[in-house]
Amino acid sequence: MATHRFHGDERRFEVTADFIAARFPRARTAADVAGGQGMLARRLRKRHNIDCDVVDPRGWVLRGVSSRAEEYRADMAGYYDVIIGLHPDDALREVVNSARVRPVVVVPCCNFWLREVKLGRDELLDAIEKHHAAYGTCERVVLSFRGPHNRALVLRPEDGLRPTDHRRGGLG
Repeated sequence: MATHRFHGDERRFEVTADFIAARFPRARTAADVAGGQGMLARRLRKRHNIDCDVVDPRGWVLRGVSSRAEEYRADMAGYYDVIIGLHPDDALREVVNSARVRPVVVVPCCNFWLREVKLGRDELLDAIEKHHAAYGTCERVVLSFRGPHNRALVLRPEDGLRPTDHRRGGLG
């Protein structure tokens, strides 16, 4: 793979892809929301055989990366086995709301949750957990790349924690 320059810890793509594949071993499709150039999507496809679309209105993806140049909406979640928001910026609330129907792994970096209130990292995670509590379960995970924005939430729908995709018999 060619070397690309990115802000932050370059290992975040590898670490997040490995986490997704281990946590959801039956997942075959994923959405990488606000995924920029598509390094996470590329890793999921090449190393873990998970077809991943970058859903990002900027449309900046690397050659060969599947993408949808549009804003992500929670009603798109049903098409995918898992939704990923690795620093999803303005799409944060839509990513979190996707967890009503599909598992979500979200690593928020900026306060796009409440624009009128400044939230630090931990307060932001608390606010997302509180919001999702009415719809399902939440688990905090620290991903093994340099922080401070390496705290993930694994959000699952209420119905049994493992949504069933009748075509494949469920997710891991």
